[in-house]
Amino acid sequence: MKKLLLATAAGALLAGAASAEDVKLGTSFGFTGPLESMAPPMQNGVTLAAKEVTDSGLLLDGSTVSVVQGDSTCIDAAAASATVERLITAEKVRGIIGGMCSGETIASLQNVAVPNGVVMISPSATSPALSTIDDQGLFFRTSPSDARQGEVMADIILEKGIKSVAVTYTNNDYGKGLADSFAAAFTAKGGTVTVNSAHDDGKADYSAEVAALAAAGGDALVVAGYVDQGGSGIVRGALDSGAFETFVFPDGMVNDTLVSNFGSEIEGSFGQNPAAEGEGRDKFVELAKAAGFDGTATYAGESYDAAALILLSMAAAGSSDPAVYKDKVMDVANAPGEKILPGELGKALQILKDGGDVDYVGATAVELVGEGESAGVYRQIEIKDGKMEVVGFR
Repeated sequence: MKKLLLATAAGALLAGAASAEDVKLGTSFGFTGPLESMAPPMQNGVTLAAKEVTDSGLLLDGSTVSVVQGDSTCIDAAAASATVERLITAEKVRGIIGGMCSGETIASLQNVAVPNGVVMISPSATSPALSTIDDQGLFFRTSPSDARQGEVMADIILEKGIKSVAVTYTNNDYGKGLADSFAAAFTAKGGTVTVNSAHDDGKADYSAEVAALAAAGGDALVVAGYVDQGGSGIVRGALDSGAFETFVFPDGMVNDTLVSNFGSEIEGSFGQNPAAEGEGRDKFVELAKAAGFDGTATYAGESYDAAALILLSMAAAGSSDPAVYKDKVMDVANAPGEKILPGELGKALQILKDGGDVDYVGATAVELVGEGESAGVYRQIEIKDGKMEVVGFR
């Protein structure tokens, strides 16, 4: 009998060792394209979460986590779909953090991820269209919808006493979705949108677009564009022509590159981007600094959180199979359970292993609502003395 028990125990140990794997996560970020300066810190956020989980040794019987990088380009839907196809079919990833921009996210989700049954969690695709897309329970996002950003931006502008604005937006799902949600909120609150017009990225000269915006007039210009592309081109044209002095910048423009490009030229301008405050954010910033990158960078925290949610969901499900763990994402993201901050992923894995519940708070005060998107907290910024300063949260 004793020999039988020993043999059974040995068999169990061998079975546990055999179940360990190298869990691959893919990233689909725009390392080239209009937001290329934002992609590296986002990648670093994912890598940080993966390392933390690997170092804990507590994921799925000691499984490790590796990250496979993919370039979505942010604007080329075909390229993004091809990237996600490679990640899933060639690299055999078990989940994807991405896409980065809304249009390419919609394309790669519908064309590749859903047909292949793979979970995607985007840290930065914010189009309202993604709230109602048929994702078969496979898509989530740690950034809030631009339906909310439009409301927040309208409130900030009106609080500053600005009653009329011109709006220019990058000609894609992100730009149009944000511009339309903002215009609806701003006019409903008593403001006036003098013009709501698209601009194309990749142009050398935006003088025609700026002239049309100037003709419409407005106390400020809302630039719903990309800081590494047409958004900055519009701002440069407006400054050089004297068309506008005050600019409003939503998330696609809020980046250190904005200050590098314009500095004191945009003094007094302001904007907002998703970014939480509090202990979770502070801990993430500290961890990021120790890892050699800027944790305050736009969407870096959301990227860490997206990776963490996938890995904790696997642990809760006891499987790296997306068809199984997709049903645990909302559970680990929300109450009930012990609150989990950055740097506590090992703690969370132990709780789940012991049969307990976790409420993942993370770097960005994660709370998934509706069909699996962030409720959202926004950081309000202003350009003061040629620098970007955080002036509040809402």
